Amino acid sequence: MTHTATAPGGRRFRVGFDVGGTFTDFTLLAEHTGELHYFKVPSTPHDPSEAIQAGLAHLMREHAIDGSELVHVGHGTTVATNMVIERRGSRTALVTTRGFRDVLEIGRQTRPHLYDYNVVKPEPLAPREWRFEITERIAADGSVLQPLDEDEVVAVARELAAARVESVSICFMHSYRNNAHERRTRDILAEHLPGIYLSVSSEILPEFREYERMSTTALNAYVGPRMAAYMRNLVNSVKDMGVATQPATVHSNGGLMSVESVLSAPVRTCVSGPAAGVIGAAELGRAAGFPNLITFDVGGTSTDVSLVAALQPLFTSSRLVADYPVKTQMVDVHVIGAGGGSIARIDDAGALKVGPQSAGAVPGPIAYDRGGAQVTLTDAHVVLGRLNPVALLEGRMAVHAERARAAMQAQIAGPLGLSIEEAAFGILRIANSNMARAVRAVSTERGHDIRKFVLCAFGGAGGLHAAELASDCGIGALLIPQEPGTMCARGILLSDISMDFVQTLMAHAKPAGWAVVRKTLGSLADKARAWLDSEGVAESAQRLSAVIDARYQGQNFEIPVPLDGMRLMALDDFIAAFSAAHVREYGYDAADRAVEIVNLRVRAVGLVPRAPLARVAGGASLSDAVKERRKVYFEAAGWTDTPVYRRAHLPVDAPVDGPAVIEEMSSTTVVLPGQQARVDQYGNLIVNLNL
Repeated sequence: MTHTATAPGGRRFRVGFDVGGTFTDFTLLAEHTGELHYFKVPSTPHDPSEAIQAGLAHLMREHAIDGSELVHVGHGTTVATNMVIERRGSRTALVTTRGFRDVLEIGRQTRPHLYDYNVVKPEPLAPREWRFEITERIAADGSVLQPLDEDEVVAVARELAAARVESVSICFMHSYRNNAHERRTRDILAEHLPGIYLSVSSEILPEFREYERMSTTALNAYVGPRMAAYMRNLVNSVKDMGVATQPATVHSNGGLMSVESVLSAPVRTCVSGPAAGVIGAAELGRAAGFPNLITFDVGGTSTDVSLVAALQPLFTSSRLVADYPVKTQMVDVHVIGAGGGSIARIDDAGALKVGPQSAGAVPGPIAYDRGGAQVTLTDAHVVLGRLNPVALLEGRMAVHAERARAAMQAQIAGPLGLSIEEAAFGILRIANSNMARAVRAVSTERGHDIRKFVLCAFGGAGGLHAAELASDCGIGALLIPQEPGTMCARGILLSDISMDFVQTLMAHAKPAGWAVVRKTLGSLADKARAWLDSEGVAESAQRLSAVIDARYQGQNFEIPVPLDGMRLMALDDFIAAFSAAHVREYGYDAADRAVEIVNLRVRAVGLVPRAPLARVAGGASLSDAVKERRKVYFEAAGWTDTPVYRRAHLPVDAPVDGPAVIEEMSSTTVVLPGQQARVDQYGNLIVNLNL
C-alpha cells in the first residue's frame, strides 16, 4: 500500500499524531508553504480514537482542509506497551518443542536486584496450562532430527478451542535455521481455529537465543488481537473523516510501517512514540548545528532519555518492555517512571517519594480538577508558579492553583514539617535526581563525555526541568524545539518508511563463512526490496544498509559492525573493522582468537519527502513578547518577580535573561537566574547555562 495520496490543486498537508498516556499530540505540516501547526488534546484511554478524531477534526476545521488534501497520516502510539503494563492483552497460548514449554518462565539466570526481596518476576504472558508441547526437533544446523507430529498439533488445536484462547505463539527450537515445522503448525492451527491470532517466531524474530525469541513471540501474540482492533478502529475513524490515505505507524526503530505490517508484528510498536521523538530531535540537531544531543522527553507518565552522537541515534536490538524481554531493532530509549502525573507521597519510613505511580490523564493532577486526589509533579510546578496558575493549552484547560496548594499542605508539607514551597521544590529535586540518573545511564556510563552534548528537551514538561537538570549533570546548553509538547508527533513527519530484516548465521570469519555471508546478504536484500515494494515505495526512494553482528569465539554477546551500505568488504577488512569496534566497546581486542559471525541485519528504508524547515519571523521586540509578570519560586532567590513571555512573539536572536518563564500552547520553559535564552532562525529556543 502507499502512504501518500495525491491531492488536487496545490494544497497538500501531512499530519503526525502521537497517542500518549496523558495527551494526544498533533503536528500539521502544510507542504505547499512549509508551515507547521501544533495542537494537543487530553488522551482518552478508554478509547484512544476519540482523542484522535477530536484533534484531527479541529485541525481540518481550523485550516479548512478537505480529506483529499491530507496526503499523509503518521501515527505513534504506546497502546501495545500500555497493554502489557496493565495486563490487558489477549488470552495467549504457547506451542513449542517437547521439553521446552517452561523456557518462557525459567528465563535467564540474571538477577539485577539480587538482594531486593520486593522484586517479583512478572507472570508469563502464556500461563503454564496454556503452554503445549509438540513432538518435533530441528538441529542447530537446520536438519530434521525428529519429524513434526501433525496429529499432536491437531489435538492441541482442540484443546486451544476448548480453552477459548484468543492468540497462539509458535516457537520451535532452531526454527531460525529451518522454519518448516513452524509453518506447517501455523497452517494446521489456522485450519482448525479460524480467526485466531497466530504469532510465529521465525517470522517475528529469526534469531538464535530461544528465551528472547520465545518471549518476543509471546508478547507479539499477547498484544496482537487487541492491537488489531485498535488499528481497525483507527483506520475507520480516519476514513470516516474523508481522508483517503491510510495511516502509517511509527515502530520502534523510528521508521514508518503500514497497517498490514502492524497487524502482523505489533510488538515492533512498543517504543513507537518515543522513537519518533528521537528521530525528530536528530533532524532538529542537524538544522540547529548541534550534532551531539541527549534527548529528554518528559511526558505525563514517563521520562524517555536517549543519545544522538554525530547526528546518529543509538539503536539496540534488545530491551525490557514491562519487564518482559523483547528482541527487535529499536531506538535505544531509557525510560523511567517520572512525568508530570507522577504521584508524590510519603513512604512508610517517612521519606518523600515521587513516582513511578502516575495519575495519568484520568484522574490526572489535582490542579486539573478532573478527579485527581493525590499530589503530582505537575501540582508542584503550579504551586511554585512555574506553570500557569490559571490555564494551560492557550486557555483551553483551566488550572486550579488553590486546590493544588491545599493538597500540598495536607499531604506533603504538613506531615513533613515543611513550608508549602519547600515541599513542592523537594518534589522537583527528587524528580530531577531520578531524571539525572537516566541521563547518566545513556551518556557517562557508556563512555561519552557529557560536556560535549546539548540537552534537547521536549515533551509537555521537558522545559520545566531542563535547566536545573542540565546544571546538575554538567551540560552547558539546552535546545528546545517549537511546541516541544508535540515533538514526538513532529518526529513522525520526519520518519522514513523502514523495516529491519535479520538472519542468524553462526559462521566462522573464514572464506567459507564469508561466502555464506555474501549469499545471505543477497537473500535479505531481496526480502527487504520486496517489503518496500509492498509498502508502495518507488525504487528511486529505496535505500538498503547492512550490519554484521560478530564476536570472538567463546564470548556470549556480539557487537555490530556496519557495512558501507550493502557493499561487502573483504574478509580481512571486516576482521580489522570488528577489532576496532571491539576496542571501542570493551577497550581491548583479542587478535589471537577466531571471530564468529552471529547475525546479518539489513535495514530497508523508503525515503519520505520532507518540506524544508521554515524560518520564523519572530516578534518585533522583547517587551512586546511579555505576557505578564508573576511571582515564581527559585531555590536560591525564593519568590521572584518574573517576566512571562509568549514564545511565538520572541524576536529572533534577542537575548532573554533569566529568570524568565516562556509559555506556548504545548509546554512551558523555565530559564533560571543567571542563564540566558535566545530564539534561532528556525524557532528553536537555545538556553546557555554557562554565562
